[in-house]
Amino acid sequence: MSKVDTSGTWTAITINPPNLEGMNSDNVKWGIPAGGGKSGYLFAGGSVEVLLDGTEFTLGTFTHQNFPIQGMPQNQFEIDLAARVLFEDQVPHNFSFRFQHNETPNVGPSPEDIVDLPTRVSPETVTIDNTEYAVVITGFKQGGQIVNRFISPENGSNSADLVAVLARTGQPDVHITTVSFKGQVKRTQADEYVEVVNRGTAPADVSGWVLGADDAGQNFTFPPGTVLLPGQRVRIYTNEIHPQWGGYTYGSGRPIWNDRGDAAKLRDKDGSLVSEHAYGSAATP
Repeated sequence: MSKVDTSGTWTAITINPPNLEGMNSDNVKWGIPAGGGKSGYLFAGGSVEVLLDGTEFTLGTFTHQNFPIQGMPQNQFEIDLAARVLFEDQVPHNFSFRFQHNETPNVGPSPEDIVDLPTRVSPETVTIDNTEYAVVITGFKQGGQIVNRFISPENGSNSADLVAVLARTGQPDVHITTVSFKGQVKRTQADEYVEVVNRGTAPADVSGWVLGADDAGQNFTFPPGTVLLPGQRVRIYTNEIHPQWGGYTYGSGRPIWNDRGDAAKLRDKDGSLVSEHAYGSAATP
């Protein structure tokens, strides 16, 4: 495939907030302003390259216009987006997604609003070369990193790219995306991590799968009952626990990943190689 054009409209909201406007447009707003303006969501599409090999692309830019508001009937609610993708054959397809909004109090230790994607796979599909595909949102690209949830500071417009893949329906696709080596924690480099994502449209049971570099002492085994949902990202840290990334750690008091470069390998419970990611001096230029 090559270039596609994307756009989007906000089609539904699960509450009836005061001053609701902009439904069925690319910018929906709500609430009684308590300062700078209403709160709202904006979706901006564009022309992007889309491949069929699991390569991530930008579906569009999501902006939360986050200003203090009053009069909300409840703080947690959901908003639906219809993302329109115009393929090369000029046939448009709509892919729908649901955003979960948490309008947190504007004061306190964590005043930022939070936006989640409870379901990341579009129920709609498209058939390309006799194969059925769906769009999977794999995260928000915010501050140069792709994250699972969008953290939106108060009193401003905060944006992130919606990162997605075009994936075959009914199949998981587990892939190593990043090896963050040369940690900043002195001596132990406890903050090193490897990031793994399920780019597929079906859950992936990774119980017993092993992450390592084929060197002694570098194996991490996913515990029983570990399932990666479609679009879900997790990180396996050298010696830190981050619940927002799954809470996985080697528990190692020394660095795991070579400071010069190597390759991280993910194998299933039968030992078959699922994904390999070269980094540093071992990476392909």
